[in-house]
Amino acid sequence: MTAWARTMVVGTDGSPGAQEAVRWAATMASERNRDLLIAHGMEFILRFHDLDIAGINEVGTLAQHVAESYVAEARELALSVDSSLTVTTEIVPESAAALLVDLSRNARMVVLGGSGMGALSGILVGSAVAPVVSQAHCPVAVVRDRDGTVPVEGPVVVGVDGSPNSEQAIGVAFEEASFRGVPLVAVYAWSDITYEYMYGTAKLMPQWEAIEPAEQRLLAERLAGWQGDHPDVRVRRRLVRNNPRHALLEESAQAQLVVVGSRGRGGFKGLLLGSTSQALVRQAQCPVLVVRPEPTA
Repeated sequence: MTAWARTMVVGTDGSPGAQEAVRWAATMASERNRDLLIAHGMEFILRFHDLDIAGINEVGTLAQHVAESYVAEARELALSVDSSLTVTTEIVPESAAALLVDLSRNARMVVLGGSGMGALSGILVGSAVAPVVSQAHCPVAVVRDRDGTVPVEGPVVVGVDGSPNSEQAIGVAFEEASFRGVPLVAVYAWSDITYEYMYGTAKLMPQWEAIEPAEQRLLAERLAGWQGDHPDVRVRRRLVRNNPRHALLEESAQAQLVVVGSRGRGGFKGLLLGSTSQALVRQAQCPVLVVRPEPTA
């Protein structure tokens, strides 16, 4: 493990959403003895620095000053959470998404706010979320809140679909619940199965009562090994006849964190956590931690 692997990376653009992300990342870094890197991508400079436009150099200088003020403010905010934190900063003339994906190669986690825009230095949070979640090399946390009232006592929630990526998400969720000392809610969403036939699409509608016991056993099996590794975590299993995104969004109203895989498919159920994770980072009422697949050799 490299030295960078102990570093939390957070993107900032000076917006309220980014400030909340910095505060959240600083708290995580403080509690877990991690370093914090605050990053800002100057996309404005990337777009215009080679153009021969009157006054562009002056605008670029202003954008640089704005970026420096964003990062300085974020650093001050992080140190207000814990003055002993090791905080470094980076300002680079490239897109925020490209910068954060690059930094994610050696990061423990990348943290972003759920929305935001940063004046002259370029859009960061809003435009970077989707590509960073899709391409990062480490888990990505998108910090969303319900008007600044994220509960601190709520459970950790994890989406389960039976895929390898979902299995990684379960492991991370158990670690988070154990560290935070809160229960874990495992949501396994079963939905109707569709099949194609010559005149269109039809739904297979097996009796719920007939399949529920088997689905309960499958969910229990998915959790058993992790439960053995984390006996301190109290687990509530929730099997729902629902689209996974609806069930997880509902749970997010009372949770302090939702954990999902970035993509995955749960057997014949076809529960795609790719679309689910995208819906959660846009609409969840608490922070969402998207766990990326393990890199292949």
